[in-house]
Formats: sequence, structure tokens, C-alpha cells
Amino acid sequence: MSLEADLLAKLAELEEVAGRPGRYLVAFSGGLDSTVLLHALASARQRHGVALVAAHVDHGLQPASGEWSAWCRSFAATLGIDFVALTVEVDRQSGLGLEAAARVARYGALADLLGEGDWLLSAHHRDDQAETLLLNLTRGSGPAGLAGIGESRPLGAGWLVRPLLAVSRERLEEYARGHSLDWITDPSNEDPQFDRNYLRHDVLPLLDARWPGVAERLGRSASLAGEAAALLAELAALDCRGLGERPDRLDLKPFRELSPARQRNVLRYVLVRLGLPLPGATQLEQIITELVPAREDAQPLVAWPGAEARRYRDRMYLLPGIGSTGIAEDVDGGAADCIRLPDALGLLRLRRGAESGLSDAVLERGLEVRFRSGGERLKPYGQNHTRTLKKLLQEEGIVPWMRDRVPLLYSAGELVAVADLWISADAASRPGTGVQWQRRPALH
Repeated sequence: MSLEADLLAKLAELEEVAGRPGRYLVAFSGGLDSTVLLHALASARQRHGVALVAAHVDHGLQPASGEWSAWCRSFAATLGIDFVALTVEVDRQSGLGLEAAARVARYGALADLLGEGDWLLSAHHRDDQAETLLLNLTRGSGPAGLAGIGESRPLGAGWLVRPLLAVSRERLEEYARGHSLDWITDPSNEDPQFDRNYLRHDVLPLLDARWPGVAERLGRSASLAGEAAALLAELAALDCRGLGERPDRLDLKPFRELSPARQRNVLRYVLVRLGLPLPGATQLEQIITELVPAREDAQPLVAWPGAEARRYRDRMYLLPGIGSTGIAEDVDGGAADCIRLPDALGLLRLRRGAESGLSDAVLERGLEVRFRSGGERLKPYGQNHTRTLKKLLQEEGIVPWMRDRVPLLYSAGELVAVADLWISADAASRPGTGVQWQRRPALH
């Protein structure tokens, strides 16, 4: 069968999991793999009948990244495909390492593009799967890690799908040569200081010379590990039913009744559901042996790159790493309908035509996002008295570590809204512009 036929068969199979897609958004770096995927989908568009978009992310890590973006735009144009270019800032101080930090930034930006039911297609292939399995073996990973790269998972409002995991890099190269395709070669892919490059160029060729076809067999091992991981996930889902209604907030009384192995299994499962990085063995053990049994009035914290676990009123909160320091900067909202917040706090969206919300006069003066500095006061819409913000947050039951991180909307120097919790009586109108705080950490 042709590569296009195999690709369409796999996409049809994945529809049983993810449903019929509204659009295919291809994560298009311009490298060999994504170039072949985009070209094959474009060639078969009359057969699959799904709208196609090429989405390119510029990480700003290479001097030629601007030229690469222009090349990708031009290539998409030759195929008659819509093109979207995104620029991200990679957090080099995240503690995740450069590759992982770039991946977090990339998928965060791409997730924002996905509408309901859209698929983000990634061109990971069989050789990538073998490298991932070996990397995770060196890290001491359990079944979920040894399962390697999954074929599909929810992402944003849609799905992340990898339809080429059974296809070898050699076959992709044959397709590219057969269709006279050009592609971008990223020089960082040759740098052996990166573990994946070392495996690709030095380790896997040796293994394949001794055991021909080793990548395919590693892929089978990953599939078997995936079955084991799925069984553990089913057990974790059953255990989670008694731990509260929200995965980011677990009731500790029933959690303590689980064995330590099942506690660890639940934590891994929940963190994956939340899209948070998994802790190392040391941090995982700290959660089980220090955070869980801490006294009820304690507020312990276990943090690792990109995430943290906290405790308050006999509940465990799992959330993106917000650190222990206050917010460092204010954000100028201007007239934007979407205000991205710092420090993994999500974003604020302004929804015009709401039943009640901010008045047009307030919006015309512009908005600025600030964070608590102390002494703020507000008369909430629908209430009779002006209250201190500190008192309002306490009475609302906002967890202590979020009270200084709730975004405050100011207009012309006046506090007009506290995220989507309260709007100032002086700034409100019916109808008005509503405020929604999306992808926020747990507040209660």
C-alpha cells in the first residue's frame, strides 16, 4: 500500500477514539517528517475531506528560524494549504531542560489553535518511538513511560494525534525522494549533547547492526507496555471516584486508605490528565510520606519543574508550578479580548454581550491587570457595602497561595473586577462585557 493509503487507514481507525475531526492542523516544522505528512495529507485531501492547516512554531532558538518560517509558509502555499505562524518564548529557567521547555511552549501555543473537535497531527514515527522508549528506560520510567509516544490524547479543545508511529524514517525518506520534496535540516538535530541525538546517531545504529529491525521490536515492546499502563489507568480511574469531583483537588481521607502503590498510581494518572509533568521518584515519595500525613493546619509544598502539590484543609491540590514568590509584573490588557497571564495562571477572556459585566465606558478607558499589593477595596456589584479584598477572598474560601495571584482588572487606576469573581458596582452594566478566567489553577 502507498503511504497515503496507510495514513488514511490509520486516521480512520483513530476516529473511533477521537471522533470525526473538524480540521487537521499539522504541526509543521519544515523537517522531513512533517513535510512528508503535510504533503501526503494534501495529496489525499479529496479522499479524507477534512480542512487542512499547516501550523508552524518559531521557538527563536536558531538564527535561521525566521527563514525557516518563511520557507514553511511558501511550501504550504504551493500545496494550497492555509498557514499559521506562531512565535513562542522558551523558558530557559524552567528546570525542564531546553528540549522539554521548548516542547511545553510549542504544545501550549498549538493547543490554543484547536477548536472543538480539531486534530493536531504530529509526524512522530517508528524511529522516534524507539528513541523515546530507550530514553525512558535510562530514566527508570514505569509502564507509562515505557509505552513511549501515544497515538492520541485530548489536547485543548481537540485531540493530539500521531498517525505515523508505525512508519519508519526510511519509508518517509523514500516518499520524499519519490515526490522530489525539499525540507529543512535543523543543525541542532546533529548535536550529540542532546540525548535523543546521541541515541539516534550513535546507539540505535549499533543496536540495529546487531539486531536488525530493532526499532520495530522496540515499538512492539512499547505497545505491550501501553496495555499495562492502560490497565493501571483503569484502576486509577476507579480509585479516583472516591477522591472528590475534581482531579486537581483530592480528598485526603479516602486517599490515605489506598495502599502506597495505588496512591502513587493515582497521582501519576491525575497529573497526566491535568497535562502536568510527572515528579521524580524523590518528589513522589515526599508527597506520600510528608505531604499526605502532615497535620491538618499545615500547608506543605512539594515542587518539581513545571508542577507542584500543596495541601489545605485536608485536601491535596495538584497544579502548575506557581512558585513561592509573588507575581513580578503587571500586564497591559489594552483593548484586547484575551489577556494572557504570567506564571502559568491561564488567561482572561472578555465576552461581549453578557447578561451583566463591565460597562463600555470602562473598556474604552482600557484595562490593566495587576496583582494584590495590599489594602485593595471593592464594592461588588449587587452588594451594599465596600469590603477589603482580603476579607472577600477569605470568605470566598480562596486557597492561601492563590490570594496574591488572583488577577485584578484596573481601568484608569480604579479596581473594576477581581478576575471572574466580582465586578465593581461602579464599573458594571446590564448587559455588559463578562470576564472569564480560563485554565486557572484551583481556587477552592
